[in-house]
Amino acid sequence: MSQPHVAIVGAGIVGLAHAWSAAKRGHAVTVFERSRIASGASIRNFGMVWPIGQPAGERHQTALRSRSAWMELAREADVWVNRCGSIHLAHRDDEWAVLEEFAAAAASLGYDCQLLDAAAVLQRTPAANPDRLIGGLYSDAELCVNPRLAIAGIPRWLSERFGVKFEFNTTIVGAESGLLRASDGRSWSADWTVICGGADIETLFPERLATCGLKLCKLQMLRTVSQPAGWRIGPHLASGLTLRHYQNFSICKSLPELRQRIADETPELDQFGIHVMASQNDQGEVVLGDSHEYDGEISPFDKSLIEELMLRELLQVIRLPDWTIRERWNGCYLKHPVECNLLESPLPRVFLCTATGGAGMTMSFGLAERIWDEWDRTAELKPNFQEVMR
Repeated sequence: MSQPHVAIVGAGIVGLAHAWSAAKRGHAVTVFERSRIASGASIRNFGMVWPIGQPAGERHQTALRSRSAWMELAREADVWVNRCGSIHLAHRDDEWAVLEEFAAAAASLGYDCQLLDAAAVLQRTPAANPDRLIGGLYSDAELCVNPRLAIAGIPRWLSERFGVKFEFNTTIVGAESGLLRASDGRSWSADWTVICGGADIETLFPERLATCGLKLCKLQMLRTVSQPAGWRIGPHLASGLTLRHYQNFSICKSLPELRQRIADETPELDQFGIHVMASQNDQGEVVLGDSHEYDGEISPFDKSLIEELMLRELLQVIRLPDWTIRERWNGCYLKHPVECNLLESPLPRVFLCTATGGAGMTMSFGLAERIWDEWDRTAELKPNFQEVMR
C-alpha cells in the first residue's frame, strides 16, 4: 500500500516540526521553501527553548514535549543543544516578590525550579551583575540551540533518516485541496498540505488570516563577538523586566505592582516592549535582546533608541568580558491574540499552522506532535502525491 503524501510549505522551525512528525508516522513528505534556506523568524531569535515561560497546563507540557524532541535531535542528528537551564535575576524588591510567589506555587503547577540567593546565583553564572543582586529563580528545563545551524542541519537529517524531500528556491503561490502551484509554473498534488510560512503566510490565504486577529510583531536583537578564553555565561539569563512578559508569571498577585513601577519609572520600555535577556551559542557569542513593536508601529528601519535602551538595561543586570557587538538584526513573527498558535483549515485537507508568537523554538515540536496525534486518529489519507506538471 502506498504511503500517504504530505506537502509542507515553509522550512522554518514550524515546517520542520511538521515534516518530522509526519515522516516518523510513515507519511511521505515534501517540504517547499521559497529560499535556499529558511531565513525568517526561525533564525532570528535567541535559540532559547524556554518551557518555564509557558503557562501551566497543556502549553507547559507541550513545551516540555518539544524539549524532549530537541534532546532527541542532539542524540540522533548531531544538532548542538546545551542543557544550560535558566535564571531569572532579581535586582529589585518587587522582582524578588514575584519570584518568591511563583516559586511557592511552582511545584503544584508542574514546574521544577528553585530560588537562589545572590551568592548561589553567582556560583552558577559569572555574568550576573552582583550590584544590588537579591537572588534569582533557577530552572534546569531550558535549552540553548544555535538557530542558524539547526535550521540548516535538520533538513539534512530528515532527508537522510526519513527520506523527506526538500524543494528549496520554490515559491508556492497557490494552494487548493490536493494541489500546489509554484511561481515557476510547476504544480504538485498532495493528500494533505500544511502551510507553515510564518509572517509570510498571508501570501496564500490573506482573507482567512484577516479574520483571525493575528498581530505582526517586530523584534530587534544583537550578538556579541565570541567571548575571550572560553568564557561562558552558564544558564540563560533573564532580567526582572521579563516577568511582565511571560504568561507563567501572570498567576502572581504581586505582578501588577512590578508592572506599575516599570510603567512609572521607565515608560519607554513599555513603549517598545523591551525586556532583556541573554543566551550564549556554541561559538561563545552572546545573543542579546529584545523588543516588541506591533502592526502599524513596525518600520523596515531599526531604531537606534531601542538598541540603546536594551543595552542600558542589560548593563544593569549582567556583565560580559567583551561587549563588542558583531551583528544587529530584526525579525518579524505573527502572534495570535489568545492561542499559542494558529491552526486553521481554509479548505479540506489544507491547514494553516503559524503564529507561534515568538516561541517557535520552544513550542513547534510539541505542537506538531499534538496536532499529528489528532490527525492520525481522525483522518483517512489517500496516497496521491506526485509532481504533475513541470
